[in-house]
Amino acid sequence: MPSTDTPYTLDAFHRGRFHLLQPALKGHRSGVDAMVLASAVPDDFSGRVADLGAGAGAAGLAVLARCSKAKAVLIERSDFMADFARRSLALPENAAIAARTELLQADVTLTGKARGAAGLADNSFDFVIMNPPFNRSTDRATPDPVKAEAHVMTDGMMEQWIRTAAAIVKPGGALAIIARPASIAELLDALQRRFGGLVIVPVQPRPQDAAIRIIIRGIRGSRAGLTLAPALIMHHETGNGFTERATAINNGLTSLL
Repeated sequence: MPSTDTPYTLDAFHRGRFHLLQPALKGHRSGVDAMVLASAVPDDFSGRVADLGAGAGAAGLAVLARCSKAKAVLIERSDFMADFARRSLALPENAAIAARTELLQADVTLTGKARGAAGLADNSFDFVIMNPPFNRSTDRATPDPVKAEAHVMTDGMMEQWIRTAAAIVKPGGALAIIARPASIAELLDALQRRFGGLVIVPVQPRPQDAAIRIIIRGIRGSRAGLTLAPALIMHHETGNGFTERATAINNGLTSLL
């Protein structure tokens, strides 16, 4: 368990099919965004998925909890967050999926030989999922440096992450990203010539609200055009309850597409 001077929580996901140890007061805490990202992987996926910027491992483990034949590599740079991922994998509750999981401490922005030497070999994954930092540096700053590293986008970061995704996924393999709608132009620019057959799913809090997130899924090397899919609506027009579709996605009962 984490040391006593590091407050943490033990959180159940997918109705208890996996658990995460997460920092209580600093660092990145995963929740609905990670579950929605994981749902972009098809139900029948049986390959090897890379979770870039995995944090404690929520999205990658969510894929494994739903896709019983898949394997995952959780890729995280931060020593602090990688330790939570490591300890989460050691939980008895996660024994079944931990056997199909690797943890790799590596910097997603590495290039060329340095990237390969860090364990991110070219053409080595069937699917890449990523929740890159998407707060602008001009947004209200957090005093927590670990959280800032996970949340704040530096210049050129989207390009760097997608470049790595394109290198490590096999031709014909897939990429899924969750981001803010404000990042769509930068994302599409970085994706062009690398990924095609793009599908964009807006994520709206309520039917009458503008999207607060987008999911983009694409295929490496595809020449197919772009599709704007129906939105994922998280809540009903009133009240705090989740919609039936959002509930199924949060609990790992269905894929997004």
